Amino acid sequence: MTHVIIADDCLSCGACEPECPEGAISEGDGFFVIDATLCADCGACVDVCPNEAIRPA
Repeated sequence: MTHVIIADDCLSCGACEPECPEGAISEGDGFFVIDATLCADCGACVDVCPNEAIRPA
């Protein structure tokens, strides 16, 4: 199961991007997004999100 960013909750702080070992996270239009084709579902991004914006799809 890959994770997605919930736009309303994302603070665009960028804490998740450097934690992704697959490079699946990038800055979108006002919030960060996860490329599901690259995501290995390791959960590293979930642990660093200060607003709990990354949730299971």
